[in-house]
Amino acid sequence: MPEPSALRIRTAVLADDGALGLVDRLTWSPLHAVMPEPQPPYDPFFDERHPPEDILVAELDDRVVGYLRLAFPTKLDCNRHVRQIQGLAVLDEVRGRGVGRALIRAAVEEARGLGARRITLRVLGHNAPARALYESEGFVVEGVLPEEFLLDGKYVDDVFMGRSL
Repeated sequence: MPEPSALRIRTAVLADDGALGLVDRLTWSPLHAVMPEPQPPYDPFFDERHPPEDILVAELDDRVVGYLRLAFPTKLDCNRHVRQIQGLAVLDEVRGRGVGRALIRAAVEEARGLGARRITLRVLGHNAPARALYESEGFVVEGVLPEEFLLDGKYVDDVFMGRSL
């Protein structure tokens, strides 16, 4: 699917905090979230562990419609050659328009540019649309933790995926 012509991917800035927090809340679902549904008062989107420079923002027609968090999987120096997708969210109203795919491709390029050799992620086993998207972008299943989470009354696998850069 071609990317929407008005789609722009960029690095987040502090001023995006409110818009990204809203995307996070609007897209929360037990399909992909292991944390409880956010409730007011809402925490800031950015914090010490998640600074703006780790976030790629998707804008469609100058409106924030999604994001991808790309960070180090650990603080270990021996693991600095790996980047990990630690969150991907796209508003329901723009799903199917190539936004998630564009964010993944931008993350791959960003990781390459930072000298990474691999990019990894974790996805819930029951999230078939996300798994299919990642697989179509070259990610493969590298491990599964069976029934790792109890979500919405059902046990769900935690699936590790990765790809070389």
